[in-house]
Amino acid sequence: MTALPSEPAQRVEPGLVSRALEIAGRLANDAADVITETAGRGARPAATESPFDWVTDTGRILERHTRRVLADEFPGIPVFGEEFDSSPGTTVAEQCAARSSSARFRWSVDPVDGTANYVAGLPWCAYSLAMLDEHGPVVGVVADPYRGQIYAAARGRGMRANGTPVRLSDQQETRAGIVCTELTRTGAWRGMDRFITNATAAQVGVRLLGSPALAITQVALGHAMAAVLDSYEEWDVAGALALAVESGAAVLDRHGRHTALPVDGLLVAAPGVADNVLHWWSQSTD
Repeated sequence: MTALPSEPAQRVEPGLVSRALEIAGRLANDAADVITETAGRGARPAATESPFDWVTDTGRILERHTRRVLADEFPGIPVFGEEFDSSPGTTVAEQCAARSSSARFRWSVDPVDGTANYVAGLPWCAYSLAMLDEHGPVVGVVADPYRGQIYAAARGRGMRANGTPVRLSDQQETRAGIVCTELTRTGAWRGMDRFITNATAAQVGVRLLGSPALAITQVALGHAMAAVLDSYEEWDVAGALALAVESGAAVLDRHGRHTALPVDGLLVAAPGVADNVLHWWSQSTD
């Protein structure tokens, strides 16, 4: 069985949350326009880059724009992002600790989550932005440019899709459901083949869609019943985790502990099926 939820997160001043939602939504709309206008123009990764972790001019431009706007609107709140703060070789826990120690709040942005899809012109990538404190995401937005959707959430205020409230139903059945997972920077994660075998034995489909943010978002929307990520960066998942928590999804680490921002493996699931998916995952890495 999964552990009980941790202590409720601290309440944040409402005016700050409202302003953060407004600015984050505006940035997400700007990014969606840029992504759809520039995708699939034949860029290729440098020889030194992993094909699972490409960097593009669009990503750099969007992140610089995000940093400028946030610096003007929220002076004193640091911004961390995919393109300029990536630290290969450090753990998620180490990175989160370093960032959270510098200020009460921080912003975390992934300007193009799903870069390989973006480069190829496949319509499955996202812009993700979150404001966090020591307890996890306070505000999160994810732009899904190709479906014309902006998903937004704030702590205690629920999740919305283009302004329409979203709340998960009480799903209990796993059969015929969909579970999302993703490759790591170096390819398949240890036990991934066994996890897929465990899930398919339960008549559950497994999908690798190429965007951690959108994989988690599909759970928050009720389209997928779970998403399992063996490794990730904070900016990959922070915006979508805000959506998941506020939609009513369970958010756990690989040991079944509830936390708003797991640092050791990540499972996001409809609450009624979380134990099943955690069991398949645990068995795959034994």
